[in-house]
Amino acid sequence: MQTASDVQAVSPALDRYMEGTLFGDLWTRPNLSPRDRGIVTLAVLIGRNQAIELPRYFNLALDNGVSAAEISEIITHLAFYSGWSNAIAAAGVAKDVFAERGIGADQLPPASPGLLPLDHATEEQRAIRVQQDVGPVSPGFVQYTSDLLFRDLWLRPDLAPRDRSLVTVSALIAAGQVAQIPFHLNRAMDNGLTKAQASEVLTHVAFYAGWPTAMSAVPVMKRVFESRSA
Repeated sequence: MQTASDVQAVSPALDRYMEGTLFGDLWTRPNLSPRDRGIVTLAVLIGRNQAIELPRYFNLALDNGVSAAEISEIITHLAFYSGWSNAIAAAGVAKDVFAERGIGADQLPPASPGLLPLDHATEEQRAIRVQQDVGPVSPGFVQYTSDLLFRDLWLRPDLAPRDRSLVTVSALIAAGQVAQIPFHLNRAMDNGLTKAQASEVLTHVAFYAGWPTAMSAVPVMKRVFESRSA
């Protein structure tokens, strides 16, 4: 993990922005709590496989109220939305952080917990759309999407649906996967993420994934906001 002195030795300006703007301003803005900002930042860093900063932000997330169980679920969730290798790399860093903080297996979610109730009507609509769009191309992909993601992963109870959506939307913006944002942003807002919070997610991600990446999500998010206010 890079220290402030490491950064200052190379770029005093970057150190000034980091201390003054990033932590002195961005992290104190009111529309996302420090806990939410921890979740968003972990989603971005894990999704982009930027492990060098993960020790700092795993610790910061824990300090701001994200539980070890929730971090475990964030890593598991992102295996499906950002790739297996990214999640495995993050697990290796989290293992050391957990060990340093005395977090044991008793604080982590079981491999196969009791699942949250399934909203059958909503899931049926989603499944029909995916079958129509994806079925002719890859029936196996349709099967795993339904059985593994939406009837298993999304129903795991140790990460609330709203927070699971927060992770997903953050990772999609950070990865530039704008085609997937409308479905998941609508789902996030149905799960309780407010427009003001979604807006602030974009602002936060701009610092951790870069301005061009965040800017690419603007027109897509704008259309979602407009469609929900019509």
